[in-house]
Amino acid sequence: MSAQPKPAAKEEQPEILARGPWTMEQVRAHWREEPFEPAPAHAQAADRAIERLQSRGSPSHDGVAARLVDYKEEENGLTIELQPLRWALRLVAGDASQSLAALCVTRSADGRWLAGRRAEWVASWAGRWALGAGGAVDLGESPAETLVRELKEEWAVKPERVTCEALVRLPHQMVMFVGQAWLAKGAEEEVTPDH
Repeated sequence: MSAQPKPAAKEEQPEILARGPWTMEQVRAHWREEPFEPAPAHAQAADRAIERLQSRGSPSHDGVAARLVDYKEEENGLTIELQPLRWALRLVAGDASQSLAALCVTRSADGRWLAGRRAEWVASWAGRWALGAGGAVDLGESPAETLVRELKEEWAVKPERVTCEALVRLPHQMVMFVGQAWLAKGAEEEVTPDH
């Protein structure tokens, strides 16, 4: 009797949960009051992850961010239900607890895609090139607002217009709210890189 080979484990792929485009006003966020409570082992994994991040010299600190609880695509937009959760849970390998982050891909006025290299000390995709700015959705914030805030914080620019494009779940259970921003003519020349 010969042993049958085991089927290869199915590799998880990103999943588009909802697809726009929506205007910023068409994205509505509702926040639950009660914070997400992870299992003790998950909280300990987050402790270790934040310690590793800080040992790399990152100024990142643990705080409060958003967790996707539910969403509903409607004819007139997208409604998202969020819940406070510990920021460091996004760093847990294999299970980011449905942490919600925003990514604002950015274009110049003439349509060119603009990219920036992420600092070596950031929590995710350190040292890699990214098409725009991104980060955690802050407590009480709509992910549409996060797009504009992150672009201002990371690139020191204000977009001329923004569309909200998609809600995507990544294989490690982080959810990305993806938007697209266009800068005014000449604005890319004003982008101020930080250290």
